[in-house]
Amino acid sequence: MTIPPALLSHESTEHYTHQYILAAVIASFVFGMAGNVQKTKVVATTVELQTGGSITVVYQGGQDSDSLTAITITAPNGSQWYTIDSAGTLANSGSTDSPKIGAVMFLHPKSPTDWPLEQKHVVVIGAFNDGASQVILDTMV
Repeated sequence: MTIPPALLSHESTEHYTHQYILAAVIASFVFGMAGNVQKTKVVATTVELQTGGSITVVYQGGQDSDSLTAITITAPNGSQWYTIDSAGTLANSGSTDSPKIGAVMFLHPKSPTDWPLEQKHVVVIGAFNDGASQVILDTMV
């Protein structure tokens, strides 16, 4: 068996492999070969559990608030609710609309046993005018 001279000397370039990989990744972005890489949208909501078990979601706005077209909220029981007007009114079907900054959205359990007794999982997803959707908030209250 013959061992290649490059492996016997200290001149091996194997330690440069990570540099070549990094260069290839950077080049793919520079030359537009990275594909459909979307930027993260910057909008925010806050969620609060109210006395009596209701949950309020407040739309806080953000850098990309002008491109937000709707908000979808997944309630603790898994049901989904959509904003249907600028005031933040929620419905489980129909056409959607973007809430105005400061809009307060309310989730109410149908019965005391509709939602878990312990912490409640709430997910808020924003839809944007470029077709993107993004999780805005994923929290337990």
